[in-house]
Amino acid sequence: MEIIERSSPNFGPRRDGLRPELVVLHHTAMLTAEAALERLCDPAAEVSAHYLVAEDGRTWRLVPETGRAWHAGTGSWGGAGDVNSRSIGIELANAGPLAGFPPFPEPQMAALETLLDGIMARWSIPPAGVIAHSDMAPERKSDPGPKFDWRRLALGGRAVWPDADDTEPAPSAGWDHFRAAAHAAGYAAPAGDWGLVLAAARLRFRPWAAGAPDPAPDSTDVAAMRACVDRRRVPT
Repeated sequence: MEIIERSSPNFGPRRDGLRPELVVLHHTAMLTAEAALERLCDPAAEVSAHYLVAEDGRTWRLVPETGRAWHAGTGSWGGAGDVNSRSIGIELANAGPLAGFPPFPEPQMAALETLLDGIMARWSIPPAGVIAHSDMAPERKSDPGPKFDWRRLALGGRAVWPDADDTEPAPSAGWDHFRAAAHAAGYAAPAGDWGLVLAAARLRFRPWAAGAPDPAPDSTDVAAMRACVDRRRVPT
């Protein structure tokens, strides 16, 4: 794929010898890719990502993969913090809440898939290592949002997703079962608030249930978490 080089000054060295083991997907929540590009390269903004993918598939590399881009912020995944030192950050141009969470167009998704193939191969990142910004920071973030097609990525081995049979109601439900399964999948509860984790999990795996009136996890939530614990197979 053709990658446009545009250097951002907003990065530094990865800390403590860490290397990429995650890919964190974001949406820009800005009206145009060009506006996002300028912000990600603005020293005053103090934010960046390794890549920016426009709606038409144009892809910019802003920070070398060996560098620590400033995209993730405070949060954790898999029991460890400093996600910036452990990840590659990809910003997807999408207005998000500014335009009612528009879908991600085909050219953009196709470009993302090609980009992910290279990153995952270079750094030996498994499908379970491709996560949402909202997964690692559920108290702060909701991107890439409810319209992002995680199942499509999983079909190509680029993310995890529960199979249809996995989301059938399971005999276990409730907070104890959900906490155990979500923790095993990689989630952490900010200040012990597992309600934030439930909202993030539903946003990714059950977006149609994200606004459900029942705040307690049901058996389908638990089954989805259990199915996605370090899953490496694609859905059927």
